[in-house]
Amino acid sequence: MTRVLIVDDQELLRGGFRLILEHGGLDVVGEAGDGLAAVAEAARTRPDVVLMDVRMPRLDGIEATRRIIARQPSVKVLALTTFDLDEYVFESVRAGASGFLLKDLAPSDLVRAVEVVARGDAMLAPRLTRRLLDRFAAAPVPSASLPALTDREAEVLRLVARGLSNGEIAARLFLSEATVKTYVSRLLIKLGLRDRVQLAVLAYESGLVRAGESRG
Repeated sequence: MTRVLIVDDQELLRGGFRLILEHGGLDVVGEAGDGLAAVAEAARTRPDVVLMDVRMPRLDGIEATRRIIARQPSVKVLALTTFDLDEYVFESVRAGASGFLLKDLAPSDLVRAVEVVARGDAMLAPRLTRRLLDRFAAAPVPSASLPALTDREAEVLRLVARGLSNGEIAARLFLSEATVKTYVSRLLIKLGLRDRVQLAVLAYESGLVRAGESRG
């Protein structure tokens, strides 16, 4: 059972999230009301996923995410906020979050998002995904380099960065979905990254994908 730590400065929201997650079959192992408490609770409870509010007193969710992942690299962080602001999305991903969602999502979507992140995949609110990648793509000079990749690995990475799912990549490249999943896993290991969001970011920052490229 997936172990979840809930972090939010509003007790009422924490209680609501707990009910939703437990009803969805997830194990809520703790709660925290600010970023400093979140870091301590993550060390104590060893969750699989931290549901992390972004704006909190004492220490915000972005810095708390950075500290938790530095100490516990296997922990996945799913950032949540009421505010549809690009800077929060950008900085949360920079800090190592595997997902970013807005708090107006449906209860079933919250449970699904935690499960997706726990599996090692990435989760972003659809309307934020394109803007996030455009933000990284806007950098005028590549700020990262890629190690040597095979032509097929580079092709898969490029399509991941453009937001295609494994199924869509499989159809585009005439491969099985299982084969695409193997390629994605191999890329994560080779590049030392945590999830698809970080793959996409690196593809843009290295110049493998350029601003303005579409899914087509």
